[in-house]
Amino acid sequence: MKKMKWLFVGLFFVFAAFKTDKPAYSLFDKEGKTEKYEKMLKEMEDADIVLFGESHDNPISHWLQLELTKDLFESKKEDLVLGAEMFESDVQVVLSEYLAGKISTSSFESESRPWPNYKTDYKPLVEFAKKNKLSFVATNVPRRYASLVNSKGFESLDSLSTAAKSFLPPLPIKYDAELNCYKSMMNMEGMGGHVTEKFPKAQAIKDATMAHFIIKNWSKNKLFLHYHGSYHSESFESIYWYLKQANPKLKIVTIHTVSQGNVEELAKENTGKADFTICVDEDMTKTR
Repeated sequence: MKKMKWLFVGLFFVFAAFKTDKPAYSLFDKEGKTEKYEKMLKEMEDADIVLFGESHDNPISHWLQLELTKDLFESKKEDLVLGAEMFESDVQVVLSEYLAGKISTSSFESESRPWPNYKTDYKPLVEFAKKNKLSFVATNVPRRYASLVNSKGFESLDSLSTAAKSFLPPLPIKYDAELNCYKSMMNMEGMGGHVTEKFPKAQAIKDATMAHFIIKNWSKNKLFLHYHGSYHSESFESIYWYLKQANPKLKIVTIHTVSQGNVEELAKENTGKADFTICVDEDMTKTR
């Protein structure tokens, strides 16, 4: 009888713990069903490209990026290639020199134009690549060229020098104005009268450039893991669309990050935006 009493007391505390648990995030599949990290990892191990859509100021996104990178490295080793929106294509030489140990940390961080939250959020990824001798690709378009497209359109890129064009995808840039990722930008609130048809093209040149340098640095039997803002692969558009235009046979797995008040059930409006969705508590601390 005494054993039964203690059994019920134990069960009470177990159920109480579950009831009062406050998970920081939950993981969901494309249909909005709860998914296990191990299942996601297995699917990614068999992919050609993984597009990790983060929330730039979310610590859970950045922690999971590092954990996923470590776990994929365990299975892929030197066949894992990393790349990021956070570095523009014209700093590739500086990035590669740092990874090879040819320049100091201070030189790299002063010349590579790192984001304000680099040291907390992206430096661990770069240092992991350096420690394990992995390639890390600077994929994003130099911002001066995105600004050029925003003011003068894709045609303005034609007059650039051969050296400048080496930081871009081949011209002319393929573009589908009917993709929701670009079409919706024409109706963005808060932009007033500044939104023109060139505005989403400035976004597209970023997507096209990132896709170009992913493809350029990927080869069969390699796995390219790319870090970028969620919008750049949301709903299987943007970077994803450009990758499929270049090679329809690529096996691409996407991750999307959202914030909700309740992380135990994925909201309808957040469902189906990626193969896997990280749902983070909306009260999570920001990193910048």
